[in-house]
Amino acid sequence: MSSYEARFRVWRGDIEGGGLKDFEVEVNDGEVVLDIIHRLQSTQAPDLAVRWNCKAGKCGSCSAEINGRPRLLCMTRMSVFDRAETITVTPLRAFPVIRDLVTDVGFNYQKAREVPAFVPPEGVGPGEYRMFQEDVDRSQEFRKCIECFLCQDTCHVVRDHEENKTAFAGPRFLMRVAELDMHPLDAAEESGLDRGRTAQDEHGLGYCNITKCCTDVCPEGIKITDNALIPLKERAVDRKYDPLVWLGSKIRRRSS
Repeated sequence: MSSYEARFRVWRGDIEGGGLKDFEVEVNDGEVVLDIIHRLQSTQAPDLAVRWNCKAGKCGSCSAEINGRPRLLCMTRMSVFDRAETITVTPLRAFPVIRDLVTDVGFNYQKAREVPAFVPPEGVGPGEYRMFQEDVDRSQEFRKCIECFLCQDTCHVVRDHEENKTAFAGPRFLMRVAELDMHPLDAAEESGLDRGRTAQDEHGLGYCNITKCCTDVCPEGIKITDNALIPLKERAVDRKYDPLVWLGSKIRRRSS
């Protein structure tokens, strides 16, 4: 096994402020960035704070920014960097720092609570739900989300504009709205809930300008923009501006 000395710059500090600190640390073959952060903890910086759990890319805990790009520390191999390169590790920029590489992602849980849950259809009991496999496959892609919140961090709507957080749910939770909106058994409309309208009026769908940066950083490879956000935008526009869709909704509402 070969090893070498790598140069790291790691952000140290808390909500009051901080800065980058330089380290030289041993790297061995097959290691990921999280391994190096753990080695720094054990050899040079025992008080370095980092959030992690599974080290398998499934819990979403170790989100950070590596050379300015939102990534999972446990899924970023050291072999992708040049050995002469200085690797910079900083906390997620879109969220308040608690300490070092740990950020307060409570914003995301607040937004999750604001999304209305699945509305069960009347007269269909547990175990009686039936769907076409095509519909199952379509929503199953979104269920792969590990809630690492890298998409939330990279989205410029909140990354560069803190003031937008109150009105914008972010790509992760707009994807959840899209999943429910395309669910064939969701009875939201029958209960008076228009998910397309709420996506636009309450969750800030209009702020998204489909740059696909959320898709680019997703460790699960979910096509957030193409398969969730763009179709949701199209349905929201149809409901609001297409006269035939508008007329059909009025007829359905009157007949019910």
